[in-house]
This record gives sequence, C-alpha cells and structure tokens, in this order.
Amino acid sequence: MTSKVVDESITRFLNVFEEVNRDVSFKGLNWFFDHCETISDRNLERVKALGGGIAIQHRMAYQGEYFMDRYGKQAAERTPPVRKMLELGIPVGAGTDATRVASYNPWVSLYWLVTGKTVGGVSMYSDKNRLSREEALRLYSQGSSWFSSESEKKGTIAAGQMADFVALTDDYFSILEEKIKDIESVLTVMGGKIVHATEEFGPHAPPPIPVLPDWSPVKVFGGYGAPLDVRKAARAGVPMQQHRHNDGCHQHGCAHALHHLFAAADAARNRYAGFFGLGCDCFAF
Repeated sequence: MTSKVVDESITRFLNVFEEVNRDVSFKGLNWFFDHCETISDRNLERVKALGGGIAIQHRMAYQGEYFMDRYGKQAAERTPPVRKMLELGIPVGAGTDATRVASYNPWVSLYWLVTGKTVGGVSMYSDKNRLSREEALRLYSQGSSWFSSESEKKGTIAAGQMADFVALTDDYFSILEEKIKDIESVLTVMGGKIVHATEEFGPHAPPPIPVLPDWSPVKVFGGYGAPLDVRKAARAGVPMQQHRHNDGCHQHGCAHALHHLFAAADAARNRYAGFFGLGCDCFAF
C-alpha cells in the first residue's frame, strides 16, 4: 500500500514501480494507492497495467468547499475520479480512514458517493462521476475485500463467507438521498457474533468495551451528529465544568454542551497529549 493524494507523487512512485516490475513482477500482488484525489487518467492507466487498486475515502465530503475555493469547481469534479477508475476495471475500495481523514461514519461516505455533495450540501460532481446506491455499497463490501485478499471470505452474504451483516434504521435503497447520512445500525454482526445492538435488539447487546480516553464523547454517544447529553455524560463520569445560571441563560438558553466538551478535552489534554500523534493509519478497512 502507498498512501498518496496528489498526482505528482503518484507519478514518481509509479516510475519506481514500473522499473521494479521489469525485474520482479507485481503480478498476483494486491497492492494499491490510497486517497488519489487528483490522480490523472494517464496514471490510472499505469495503475491498471500494474494490477494495482485504489482505496478512496470521503475527505472531500468535509473539505470540498475549501478545495473548490482554492482550485476551482472544475478541478473538484474529479477528486477523486471514481467513475473513471471503475470504467478502467481498477479494483476500488471505499473506506473512511477515520478519524484522521474523515468521519468514521460510512453512511456519510455513501451519501457523498451517491449525491456528489459535501456534508454542507454543496454539489461537487456532475452526474457522470456519481455512483448508484448499489455501486457505492459494493465498494464498501466486495470492493474493500480485494485489498485484504479476502474476496472469497467476505464482502457478500453468501454460503461460505463470513457472517457479517447489519440491521439498519432505514432502507438504504429507498430512503431519500438526503437521509442516507442519517442511517444507523441497530444490529451489527461480525463473523456470526453480535458486536452491537440497540433499540429492539438491545437485550442482545454485548457488554460495552472501555472507552479510551475516558473523556471522549464516544462514551456518551447519542447518535451521529447528536448533541452531547450533559446529564448522561455526567452519569458516565465524563468530567464537566460546573455551570452557573445567569441572566444570559434566560435570553439565550442553556446550550452549553459544546463548552463542556471543550472544557473536558482541555482538562485531559496533558494525559493524552500523544494519543493522536500516530500519523495516518490507512489500513482501516
């Protein structure tokens, strides 16, 4: 795997790969480039010729406005050129690269692939670079299994494959496009074992795993994009600064969840100063 975003760096790597391939064949290796937002058509053809794949992530769902402001709308229309990758028959897998490149949430990524929009609602791609719902989902299942050389083990619900499946809050194939990013799992099974369960499946939920660091909002997760429940956070032991009511509360309300979150993070900063300093761990499929 080679983690590269810009075409200039990809060109240099491919120059080396092609030279090595003359002496030591890449045939049979499931190697790939990561990200590839600005890869050119020429380099896509070179990746195809060497039997490589491309792993994409939805950072443009979060950084699309910034990219368009800096490079223009036309440049953004193929960042990354997913449709071209598929037309060339290059193995493509979708992921999140969470939490350093984008959100851990796969439904935001699927929303981006299907609608071509950022989370802010700005349209980035023309219809030709958008995917159908089935195509987008396939990149997350069958597509990504190629990268770990497990195409025969996982990626589809079929006899002989791992029992990985979910029960969702909504039907991905029929829900309005704008609602795709709000989908959540109420039951997640991996390898035949329940690893997450809520709502009607709640009685089957496994014991919660410890959260590290203990001040993380994950400890009081209330749904994607949900505001922090201060009372639930306090019960869970998340450190909170005491809030004193004043006249401003009656005028503006007591929406202080964000303040509490930042205060808790600041209080624990010294304990976990190096926690997020590990670089980009791109093998997150």
